[in-house]
Amino acid sequence: MHKSRTVVTTLLLSVFIPIQAMTQTTASNNDRLSLNEEQASRFARLALKCVKKEYPNKLDHVMNDRGEVQSPQALHPAFYGCFDWHSAVHGHWMLVRLLRLFPRLPESAEIRAALNDNLSEKNLLAETAYLGQPNRQSFERTYGWAWLLKLAEELHGWEDADAKRWSKNLQPLADALVARYINFLPKQTYPIRTGVHPNTAFGLAFAMDYAMAEGKKQLGELIKERSLTYFSADANYPAAWEPGGEDFFSPSLMEADLMRRVMAPAEFRKWFHRFLPGIAKGEPKALLNPATVTDRSDPKIVHLDGLNLSRAWCMRNVASALPANDPARKVLAQSADVHAKDALANVASGDYAGEHWLASFAVYMLSTPVPH
Repeated sequence: MHKSRTVVTTLLLSVFIPIQAMTQTTASNNDRLSLNEEQASRFARLALKCVKKEYPNKLDHVMNDRGEVQSPQALHPAFYGCFDWHSAVHGHWMLVRLLRLFPRLPESAEIRAALNDNLSEKNLLAETAYLGQPNRQSFERTYGWAWLLKLAEELHGWEDADAKRWSKNLQPLADALVARYINFLPKQTYPIRTGVHPNTAFGLAFAMDYAMAEGKKQLGELIKERSLTYFSADANYPAAWEPGGEDFFSPSLMEADLMRRVMAPAEFRKWFHRFLPGIAKGEPKALLNPATVTDRSDPKIVHLDGLNLSRAWCMRNVASALPANDPARKVLAQSADVHAKDALANVASGDYAGEHWLASFAVYMLSTPVPH
């Protein structure tokens, strides 16, 4: 076998943690940042309020002719709710994750009904066909792509009759997006380092998780190569410039969370300390202190609540990838706790600007096992 293929195959086998072990892993660690059933129920209700809520709606839609002036549900029969396509996708992911972890939730019957309606074969074939129409090559690239693969990953291997059907229905759309990654990434010369949707590191990280879960070797090898090409030489990253005023990702921490997926532990430790050399000393403070959110009714400013949640999950993951005696590990873990506490208090703000999507970030942060 080719050496690079051997390395990636080993990586796929060593990093992936089955979801069946998730609750045990969380419980055994006595992790303060873990999801309980009461929280799960509250988050489920937030998602159920919007997965079939068609308006208000922000379409990412290039119209090829006047016949394509259509309603969100006509264009996207599966993912028309939650304000926009990608939020609908990760809202569905959240409902699947909550149902899988807590099958006796009071909302379980309602969750199954919503998923049955939206994730039908007909609806998902229509979503797949939409991608194949002219001028769709950059549709939801790569944020929506990544969340769709996360939804497919969540359904993969779940021994539940409904889930098996949803997974089968979703597979053509997942396959189409895998093909898009494979076609696009060799052409993307430069990474996108923004703190919002097009962030390259996030798009690669979730796609790598999918490749690991489903044994997609070609995708996994390509993501590893692209990650190293884009980011391995980075050093002294100017993280003091973060956050931007509408960020929901930290470009620096998202990059680090990607690189711990594709580097061996010793290699990652060296890279990380070159990349953010001040972390062990608590610098830069702008990165380690939660972002301030002044208006949760503003759809851009409220992004910063999402930033605090995604920072928390990145810090937890990066800390776990460092040796136990690494001083940066404690700094990151403590900062993750502070970020999580700040953000979790504001997921349900009463305003749709944040409520249509923040719970997904919270559930991902709380329910994803910290790698070891």
